[in-house]
Amino acid sequence: MVAMVAVPAGITLHTVRMAGVLQITGADPTPHGYTWSLLLFLVPIAAIAGWLLPSEGIEVPKRAFWRTIGILTPLGCALDFFFAHRFFVFPNAAATLGIGAPALGGPVPVEEYVFYFTGFLAILLLYVWLGEYWLAAYSVADLATEARQVDRLLRFHPASAVLGAVLIALAVAYRKLLSPDPAGIPGYFVCLVAGALVPSAMLFPAARRFINWRALSATMLLVALISLIWEATLAVPYGWWGYQPQEMTGIFIRAWSGLPVEAIVVWIAVTWGTVLVYEVVKVRQAAKAVRADPT
Repeated sequence: MVAMVAVPAGITLHTVRMAGVLQITGADPTPHGYTWSLLLFLVPIAAIAGWLLPSEGIEVPKRAFWRTIGILTPLGCALDFFFAHRFFVFPNAAATLGIGAPALGGPVPVEEYVFYFTGFLAILLLYVWLGEYWLAAYSVADLATEARQVDRLLRFHPASAVLGAVLIALAVAYRKLLSPDPAGIPGYFVCLVAGALVPSAMLFPAARRFINWRALSATMLLVALISLIWEATLAVPYGWWGYQPQEMTGIFIRAWSGLPVEAIVVWIAVTWGTVLVYEVVKVRQAAKAVRADPT
């Protein structure tokens, strides 16, 4: 599904040889734009959690849900705390509330931390809603019975490790051999690959039979669509945030204000990691419940 969209889109976008330039005539073209844009996550969260899930009678494993959010949100915030000023820039301070949040190298907009929390929440709610309602036929019918058959949650998955190594090698090779600026390494891409495939190398064998693959695909496409509307048309052109070019692979999309390919990869990686962790936590909770009450 991703390839059917990405391949023709990539070929078409590559035909753009000269990037268009956005002409901004005012000093503050998007007052609090970044702040208001968080509604792109907040509205789906409110709609799914407050109306759709209850009205459709969907029972969400609440402990597994919130434990997943509790695991992933600090990891996302840690990325900002340790690497925000290495990977990102925030040139348009007027697009935020002006409240600084702590990070190495200087404060970042507080919206950044809200962005990560609401992002994980929106992705997981979308996956649960799709998997338990629209595509429920492709979810595991008897979780307790299936969970009982999982003997170990942590098991090495060589294909994930190999894929991660290959992707990092290709990114470094492109940076060194084909990029206009071969200095440095694509640090952001390395972080994204490690963040998605290191957990996969440990958790995928246990999660594989429980993932609703159709719900995952639909979630990934919806999240990628939201992110492209957000970044390509608003955030990067208007300076809500941007990317340090020396830390990128060197593939920039001219038609989208020089958006780096990492801006798309991040949502594929985050969606995959979120679903993977959620399914493993859910299996663990189900297995513990079975052991506590074998009847």
